[in-house]
Amino acid sequence: MDQAEQLRNVLRAKNVRPVSNARVITITSGKGGVGKSNTAVNLAVQLRKLGKKVIIFDADMGLANVEVMFGAIPKYNLSDMIYHGKQIKEIITEGPMEIGFISGGNGITGMNNLSRSQLTRLVNNLVELDEMADIILIDTGAGIANNVMEFVMASPEVLLVITPEPSSLTDSYSLIKALYGNPGFVRHSTTIEVVVNRTISPDDGQIVYDKLSSVISKFLQGDVHFFGTVPQDVLLEKSVRAQRIISLTTPNARSSKAFERLAKRLVDGETDVEPQKQGIRQLLFNFFR
Repeated sequence: MDQAEQLRNVLRAKNVRPVSNARVITITSGKGGVGKSNTAVNLAVQLRKLGKKVIIFDADMGLANVEVMFGAIPKYNLSDMIYHGKQIKEIITEGPMEIGFISGGNGITGMNNLSRSQLTRLVNNLVELDEMADIILIDTGAGIANNVMEFVMASPEVLLVITPEPSSLTDSYSLIKALYGNPGFVRHSTTIEVVVNRTISPDDGQIVYDKLSSVISKFLQGDVHFFGTVPQDVLLEKSVRAQRIISLTTPNARSSKAFERLAKRLVDGETDVEPQKQGIRQLLFNFFR
């Protein structure tokens, strides 16, 4: 019996339908250093200001950007839940404004090789997130590593963070190309929206997006959507170096206002998300498909 069938049996045993009210958004990038984790954390803060319950799932293996910015070291991570009997509430660390975050740790690498009992534990715990959060943000690694591709393929909504640098554009194109070339990827099931970070002028983001969109359309017959921009901001740079969250420390900064606009756009677009595409349950179905 393959793992996908095991997962279906586990969910049937729980009498759980793959539908929920939680909204899962994966935040990724074609290369590191473009501000992906910073975007995730600031969006979480701005969404919390809008009254949303938010949990960040840190799937960026080898890095601890989220916990560093939150100033909190998790006591347990996903591996402790899968292999050492911890419950979901025990592996959620509370950050500022009651934002929860989960460290994936090395548990991410083993998710495709779980036994039935381990898979059952994973499902039984993770489905509880749908009752604990309105929005779940998944902060992936960068590039085309396996765990990045799997989360992007599984998620109904993807925010792709890029910068005006040529290398960011080429790496983002490579990510999309690899995604489209994966036989497990279903194009119509995933919406990819582009956030252009570190823009110089109001028109800069649209120009950068148009370049990426045109090559994806021409060579891959695919499409991505323009979601918004975050301007180059000295205050943001200082905040990152100080391991602070600018949406908390300097709410009137240009970048803070930009993250606020992005968060409002996410909330305003909630009615466009099909109910059957929502929730960690559906993500698990897709992940092990």
